[in-house]
Amino acid sequence: MKVFLRIIKDAKKYHAVLLFGLFSLIGVTAAQLAAPQIIRRLVGLISGGDETLVQKAAVYAGMLLVLYGAEWAFGYVKAYYNHYAAWNYVSDLRVKMYNHLQRLSMSYYHDKQTGQIMSLTANDTKNMEELLAHALPDLIVSILTFGGVLVILFTISPQLAALTLFTMPFSVFLVRRFAKKVYPIFRDAHQKLAEFNAVLHDDFNGMREIQSFYQQDRELERISEYSRRHTDVNLRALKYSAIYHPAVAFVTRVGTVLVVGIGGVLAAGGNLRVEDLVAFMLYLSMFYQPINTLARLNESLQETLACGQRIFAVLDTDSEVRECSEAAALEHVKGNVAFENVSFSYADGGAVLKNVSLEIDAGQTVAVVGPTGVGKTTMASLISRFYDPTEGRVTIDGTDVKGVTLESLRRNISVVSQEVFLFNGTVAENICYGVKNASMEDITRAARNANADEFIERMELGYDTVIGERGVKLSGGQKQRLSIARALLRDTPVLILDEATASVDMATEKLIHDAIDSVIQNRTTLIIAHRLASIKKADKIVVLREGKIAEAGTHDALIQNGGLYAELCAVQRF
Repeated sequence: MKVFLRIIKDAKKYHAVLLFGLFSLIGVTAAQLAAPQIIRRLVGLISGGDETLVQKAAVYAGMLLVLYGAEWAFGYVKAYYNHYAAWNYVSDLRVKMYNHLQRLSMSYYHDKQTGQIMSLTANDTKNMEELLAHALPDLIVSILTFGGVLVILFTISPQLAALTLFTMPFSVFLVRRFAKKVYPIFRDAHQKLAEFNAVLHDDFNGMREIQSFYQQDRELERISEYSRRHTDVNLRALKYSAIYHPAVAFVTRVGTVLVVGIGGVLAAGGNLRVEDLVAFMLYLSMFYQPINTLARLNESLQETLACGQRIFAVLDTDSEVRECSEAAALEHVKGNVAFENVSFSYADGGAVLKNVSLEIDAGQTVAVVGPTGVGKTTMASLISRFYDPTEGRVTIDGTDVKGVTLESLRRNISVVSQEVFLFNGTVAENICYGVKNASMEDITRAARNANADEFIERMELGYDTVIGERGVKLSGGQKQRLSIARALLRDTPVLILDEATASVDMATEKLIHDAIDSVIQNRTTLIIAHRLASIKKADKIVVLREGKIAEAGTHDALIQNGGLYAELCAVQRF
């Protein structure tokens, strides 16, 4: 009930439309309840031998036609406006989910698979349409019909009406029992579907590796296993449904049998008129219809509520990185970056950074080097505030990054990483990503300065070439140069180069280094690198070991010092 009420409250934007649909539901129900009364009167005329039967029969037929026409009109309004509200709410909920997900900190995604999140956002939200457009209207109709028919039945024959209630406790027991059984099964079914989507997403992204290692049979077996798990859970739910729905139908039919038997006896003894018995039987079918409808709705409702619980679990998740209520915009940034006694630990591991203090002056180029896993990329992530330090603080121009808005902070920082992400759009669209209203002249200038224009101009459509998902049509070096062009176009005071040349050949690396030399002019630059030849010109080189700063200085000073940096240079023969 808690999840149900929250869904209704969350859809408050469409309450007016739903209320309009509710009005039409009342109209549909009223028309359905009135029709048997007309038939009752017609049967009474026939059994009483009324001389004006033909004329009155025509009038009653016309009344029935009007009622059926009203039922059709109200039914149209109900169907359209309930679906209008439901699908718009689903769309809003999907956007709300995405907006919340993109604002969660990076730590949220450490143990999440993309396919699971996609399934939750696309598939689970779809079930809200079932609730608003079908389950809720049918529930209201069933309640109105049940209450209205029950009153009419007691006015026709209190004895038979009391008899119809005899089977009610059994139906209620079955409904409650079924709900208790299938709710966790439906929740498990959607989790299994999310797992299947996650594996499918991974395999599509890793298709080159699957074919390179010739692991098609292995992956086919894995996909089959996850698909079978989802099927098995659904079959468990369907097994209960196969028992439950016929059982409810049997219980209601037992009530009909009792009414037919006892009603026939009462009519034969003159204690019940024929027209009343006919009307009672017509209403009896309407009386049991809501019970069967509620039995069916119970199944879909349990599935919807299981989805709702999963959705709200995400929406209730708070980001570990949050703006404070008094966050101010970071304006007129010079680019002085400082780490003040910074320590950081991921939630599932030990300390990555330990009491790190570092000052980077505006316009200075600082390189951070060291063995794998010592916290180099973590330092870059702390500047952009993808994470917050466990201890200490990171400042820009003396202001703690926790005290500024995320939008203004990241607007002043550009990142070029080793794993470049490009969107399935044109070359020009990817270069100007993050810069509104960039002119074509600005885009081509940035590409030229990033040494990317030479391969772009060789493409058939040039800057209008669609590069495919994740830039699949480009080489690693081409992707990197587009990423550098993107950073150049943003023209931010702080630039982070995270292993920007780690996965390219020597010739491409030279082109990228030439591009980098043009990028770092007059801006604060943090370079993270394994290839030490690329950082020789840095104003300061910081060497990390086991999460701490082992040494810092210029290239020549560190070589003379003979420490870890000199050892790393010797290994690379540089």
